[in-house]
Amino acid sequence: MTSRAAADAATTVATLETDEQSARRIADVIAESFAADDVAVSLVDDGAGRWRVAVHFRGAPDEATIRDLVAAAAGDAAKTLRFERIAAADWVRASLAGLAPVAAGCFVVHGAHDRAKIPPSKIGIEIEAALAFGTGHHGTTRGCLLALDAICKSHGGRRATRSILDLGTGSGVLAIAAARALHRPVLATDIDGEAVRVARANAALNRAGGFVAVIRANGVTAANVRRRAPYDLVFANILLGPLQRLAAPLTRLIAPGARVIVSGLQSSQANAAVAAYRRLRLERRIDRDGWATLVLRRPA
Repeated sequence: MTSRAAADAATTVATLETDEQSARRIADVIAESFAADDVAVSLVDDGAGRWRVAVHFRGAPDEATIRDLVAAAAGDAAKTLRFERIAAADWVRASLAGLAPVAAGCFVVHGAHDRAKIPPSKIGIEIEAALAFGTGHHGTTRGCLLALDAICKSHGGRRATRSILDLGTGSGVLAIAAARALHRPVLATDIDGEAVRVARANAALNRAGGFVAVIRANGVTAANVRRRAPYDLVFANILLGPLQRLAAPLTRLIAPGARVIVSGLQSSQANAAVAAYRRLRLERRIDRDGWATLVLRRPA
């Protein structure tokens, strides 16, 4: 999850480590308080419930103001906030240095620094952590990739999948994975204009631009989303509330026998999501790091 990164030769970076909910609140309050051209926020899941937050400022920020904003969003986490003046290129490099490639079935999600390490038998997807949410390190993204891997290994699933929708695409990793593995057209949407830009760039980088169309849209009401229906496969890696609101309109856009892969769910929320999609059958559940991914299928 980021805003557009500043292009200055040197920059100020504020960093801290906290829990996921606090990290996301910090990102939200920073995004609301600064222009997109002046700040970039990077969130990285370090595992064991700890998230690393890096706030990249174009100029020198008022440190007291930043601490107050972080304290309002995350309480005592503000006490661990550190400020450092570094070269912009070094900031991006540092944000990637600790991220090992993530394997999920036939997919390996990696940064540019690990491009040469990907086995030719795997589908490598290059995603830079400093660009947008969705590096593959989060349990929800890995769960979705594992669900897609199972579909790819099923002859019937591969053959039946013709039209694909990725709601809330973020970095575009799931859309790219589906396009590369299934060689089918994918419509990817996001409500954030910067995520749309980043997803398009990532699709081109990964030689999937011819299959992946990325648009800015909220939910499934946009004309471009309805025009491509019915869908045979849908990714919705968002949150429980939006998933519940989308249940009825999304179900109307999928074909008989279609699969909907939903995630962004804490494990304790899985039953609530299944109840919201009661017209679909639960085909598979994947749990990773306290997060659940559900594969739901519409009866043929």
